[in-house]
Amino acid sequence: MSSGLYRAVGLMSGTSMDGIDAALIETDGESHVRPLGFLSVPYADTTREKLRASIERALAIEMPGADPVIDAAAQEITALHADAVRALLKGAPADVVGFHGQTIAHRPERGWTWQIGDGAGLAQTLGIPVVADLRSADVAAGGQGAPLLPVYHRALASGLGGPVAVLNLGGVGNITFLGADDAMIAFDTGPANALIDDWVLAARGLSHDAGGAIAASGVVHEEVLARMAGVDWFAAPPPKSLDRQAFSLNAVSGLSFEDGAATLTAFTAETVRLGLDHLPARPARLLVTGGGRHNATLMRMLAARTGIPADPVEAVGWRGDAMEAEGFAYMAVRRLCDLPISFPGTTGVPAPTVGGIVFRS
Repeated sequence: MSSGLYRAVGLMSGTSMDGIDAALIETDGESHVRPLGFLSVPYADTTREKLRASIERALAIEMPGADPVIDAAAQEITALHADAVRALLKGAPADVVGFHGQTIAHRPERGWTWQIGDGAGLAQTLGIPVVADLRSADVAAGGQGAPLLPVYHRALASGLGGPVAVLNLGGVGNITFLGADDAMIAFDTGPANALIDDWVLAARGLSHDAGGAIAASGVVHEEVLARMAGVDWFAAPPPKSLDRQAFSLNAVSGLSFEDGAATLTAFTAETVRLGLDHLPARPARLLVTGGGRHNATLMRMLAARTGIPADPVEAVGWRGDAMEAEGFAYMAVRRLCDLPISFPGTTGVPAPTVGGIVFRS
């Protein structure tokens, strides 16, 4: 490192459980960000099955603790993350690794959030300091523990003016509002790809609705959608966050395969529309990141239901596939510099909070 700049690796395995994203950036943890590399490594079906089993076990546990199924999955994904870092760096140096781990349960109302992965073991394996457990400090201080990416969105958007709205469509959706006066508000909007993925997996063994083709061939059942969107959670003001398993497929269980996909896709778009009502101003456009931006049907529904143009973040030169991994690299550097990663307007934490535990090699 030199002149306050760090070479940082960020690792993200999202709630869609499709694989590992690994990004390398140069950053000072504040305004300077320069992307240096990125790769994505898909999980094998067997790994995804182990993670789903871990989630099922976590749902039945009152608080995080030892469990043979979960512990085995944690060790497997830690080894896979180590492989991803080696493949990304190709022998080049790095100053720190930001290791998000895999969320298997998110229960801020109970005072905990659970991301599996062995930060200490990863540091020892790689010989590089690792910053892990990035959400727990926020939850312990009274925050929601999510979303965390707004601090990185702020760094990227510094030259765009305001207001800017960044919509992340992963397994769960979240939105970041960046006002012209440097105001930063963020919260989860609802399920994004999670229910769609679950629907096509259960019915046809597919990992996702590629391009939204299945939804495009179906009909949206507005009465079903209205029941799903009528849950009190959507009307509740932020800060708020959502566990991936908070919603089920029961409401669409009687629909055809195509109509179910269409209705669930419209539900994701409708939850974003409801979320916009909680913002202090109406954004002129939605900058969309996450896997959902590849779903053309979802992007059309977003624009139609919100009345706001929805553009992938590549339209402003950002790297949508790499963004979350880059964000955790950026947060790792902020941890080394004792800078906060969560704020009252993003997670509801009472004061800006430094997050993450540093594990030395």
